[in-house]
Amino acid sequence: QVQVVESGGGLVQAGGSLRLSCTASGLTFYARPMGCFRQAPGKEREGVSCISWGGGSTYYADSVKGRFTISRDTAKNTLYLQLDSLQPEDTAKYYCAAGQTFHTCSGARLTVVPYWGQGTQVTVSS
Repeated sequence: QVQVVESGGGLVQAGGSLRLSCTASGLTFYARPMGCFRQAPGKEREGVSCISWGGGSTYYADSVKGRFTISRDTAKNTLYLQLDSLQPEDTAKYYCAAGQTFHTCSGARLTVVPYWGQGTQVTVSS
């Protein structure tokens, strides 16, 4: 049974930091690109960041470039998204996504997502 479980969201003041973690089980984590999406109320889900299945390539949306850092630990089947210099406009529910085996990122997003996490809320106060 495939499980993708996020953690690490919460409430933080503007300028603060959070680290989101996403642990996957029941799938070939090492062979899949992994992505993070977010969705704010009344807005479409947007790709925030993506990391290649080998971990050698990372991509970011312009809105988070220089503030967010994506990484992966294959030994732990875990994806990390470090969120620094958070702003109120970063408030959203953040979702972890596991891409198709040996596919590539499409910029900061995955175009094919067989598996989604349940999401974790990030709220940034001004």
